[in-house]
Amino acid sequence: MNLRPDPTFHPTAQLAMQAPVENYGFTVMLSPDGAQPDGIAVVDLNPSSDSYGQIVHQVIMPNTGDEFHHFGWNACSSALSPLTGHAFLERRYLIVPGIRSSRIYIIDVKEPLEAKIHKIIEPEEVFAKTGYSRPHTIHCGPEGIYVSTLGGGGADGTDGPPGIFIMDCETFDIIGQYEMDRGPQDKHYDFWWNLPQDYMVSSEWGLPPQFEGGLVAEDLLSNKYGHSIHFWDLRRRKNIQTIDLGENHQMALEIRPAHDPKKSYGFCGVVVDTTNLQGAIFTWWRDDDGTWQAKKTITIDPQPADPDDLPELLKGFSAVPPLVTDIDLSLDDRFLYVACWGVGEMHQYDVSDPMAPKLVGKVEIGGIVKDTKHPNGKDFAYGPQMVEVSRDGKRVYWTNSLYSTWDDQFYPDDEGGQMVMARVGDNGGLELDPDFYIDFPAGYRGHQIRLEGGDCSTDSFCYPNV
Repeated sequence: MNLRPDPTFHPTAQLAMQAPVENYGFTVMLSPDGAQPDGIAVVDLNPSSDSYGQIVHQVIMPNTGDEFHHFGWNACSSALSPLTGHAFLERRYLIVPGIRSSRIYIIDVKEPLEAKIHKIIEPEEVFAKTGYSRPHTIHCGPEGIYVSTLGGGGADGTDGPPGIFIMDCETFDIIGQYEMDRGPQDKHYDFWWNLPQDYMVSSEWGLPPQFEGGLVAEDLLSNKYGHSIHFWDLRRRKNIQTIDLGENHQMALEIRPAHDPKKSYGFCGVVVDTTNLQGAIFTWWRDDDGTWQAKKTITIDPQPADPDDLPELLKGFSAVPPLVTDIDLSLDDRFLYVACWGVGEMHQYDVSDPMAPKLVGKVEIGGIVKDTKHPNGKDFAYGPQMVEVSRDGKRVYWTNSLYSTWDDQFYPDDEGGQMVMARVGDNGGLELDPDFYIDFPAGYRGHQIRLEGGDCSTDSFCYPNV
C-alpha cells in the first residue's frame, strides 16, 4: 500500500502545470480487422533519450477483436477530494476497454518499460453486473472508477439504454450501474464532472447499429444520431436537465469542463451540422439560478472539393466537412484544441473568454483531399484525431484513427497509424515538431493517448486555483 498521496496527484490544475514533464506516453495499438491482438504502446517522450519518439515497449493482448478505443487511469488527482476514502492510491494502472468485445484489461504501468497485464474482466461479467455493453470512456473518481458505455443489453446492444457503471479502484471488481434516474438519456458517449460543484455532464454518439458497421448515412441525414447533452446531480446520480443542441447538430461527442472547479462552464464538440456540413463547438454554463444553458460559439466551415477526390459517402456534397472528432482543453483553461479529422487540421482557440473563442493557431496534416504530409516528408494517414495536451500546455500530441469502420469509409485508400506532436507558443500558435513522428507497426492504427503522470483529459481537480 502506498503510504502517502501519489506525487502525480495535485490539488489544483495550477499546481499540476508545474509538475515534471512527461517521459512516457501510452497509446492504443488497434488492429482494425482483428487479424492481430490489440495492444498498448509505450512511447519514449524524453527528448534527451536515445529512443526519443520511438515505441520502447508493447503490451499485446491474448485476444483478438477487442477494438481498443478510449482508456484511462485507475486513480488521479480526484483522490485528493475531501470525499475520498482512497487518498493513498497510486496512479499505476490503465483501464483499457474493448469497445467491440466489451472485455476490459487492467494494465500495470508502474514500470513503463515492464508494463504488463494485471487483470482481465470478461464481457460476461460486464453484462451480468451492469446490463450494459461496449465500455468506452474511463474516469477515476474519488470513490471508484467510472466507465461509460455505448450499448445496452442484447446482442446488438439495444436492449435498454447505455449508461455508466462503477468499478472498485483497488480490486477492479464491477460494482454496478451509476444511474438512479437517467431521465430522457437514451444514448451515451463522453462524460465529465466538477467534483466540488457536484455536477456531471454527459454526451451522445449513437447506438451500436449506428456505428459498429460504419456511419449509417440514412440515420445521419435523418438526424438520428445523438444531439443532446445531459446534466446530472453527481452524488444523487440523477439527471437534472437535458439540453437538445438541435437535431441538426449530429453527434455531440467530447465533454471538456473547465479545470478550475470554481468555474461553471465547459465545451462540447459536435461532429457535423447536417444543414451546412459545419463542425461546431458549444459552450455550456450554469446561470445563477442553477439552470444550464448552451450556445454555439465556434463554427468551422466545410471545404469545397471535386467529387472525384471524395469517398463515396461525400461525393454528392462536393465538399469535405471538418468532422470535429475530438477536443481538449489546456489545464489553465486558456486554449481549446479541436481536431478536424475530415479536412486534416488541428485548430487552437484562445477560450479565455469562453463565450468568444478566437482562433490563434492551426496545423494542417493529413485530410481527405489535402493529404498534407508531415514536415519530415512522411505520410500522415487520415487526419488529426485523438488529441492530448501536456500538463504544462507546451506540447500537443495526436494520433489519426477515428474508428476502424469509419476510417475505411472516409479514407478508403489510406492505411497506417501515426502519432505526432506540435509545440505551443507562449501566446498561442502551433508548430509540428519535425523530429517527432511515430509510425505504428504494420497492421496497427493509433487512437487514445495517455501521458505519464496525467494529462489534460484525465484528472479532475478538487480545489480552486490561487
